[in-house]
Amino acid sequence: MSVRYSHTNLIARNWKTLADFYIQVFDCKPTYTTHLSGEYLEKGTGIKSAVLDGTNLLLPGYENQQLKLEIFQYSELLEKALPTVPNRLGYGHIAFLVDNIQKTLKKALEHGGKKIGEIATQEYKRGISTYIYITDPEGNIIELQNWLPKYFPHSFFGIM
Repeated sequence: MSVRYSHTNLIARNWKTLADFYIQVFDCKPTYTTHLSGEYLEKGTGIKSAVLDGTNLLLPGYENQQLKLEIFQYSELLEKALPTVPNRLGYGHIAFLVDNIQKTLKKALEHGGKKIGEIATQEYKRGISTYIYITDPEGNIIELQNWLPKYFPHSFFGIM
């Protein structure tokens, strides 16, 4: 048996606006838009008369592996409490490794994101971790993360 990660999906109130946030702030690359409806969608989702529209975005740094963030919008949406705190049950957040947290945070705020916490830094044996939790314009939690390895001070990817 072979298993491989495929994608993460966000259900949006407005898929175009939310996709634009991830494109502008995190340099995700749009691949194609989709419109689905009919028996196929109803059967797989268990939702009668389901209709959805959206897009697939390639995640930065993984374009060759085709790792995607799907942003879809169903014609009928159910409300839920927004995950505005990181310790709620279920999926917690999506994280982006960035070279400049302050610059990325500023860009996210300019595009409708909101801060949850404050920028925090902690030194570990393997390096220095800096992060902050924010939300996208629809309230989904995002972690902005940076690692400065002790032995490679100019390479924030060196820890991985």
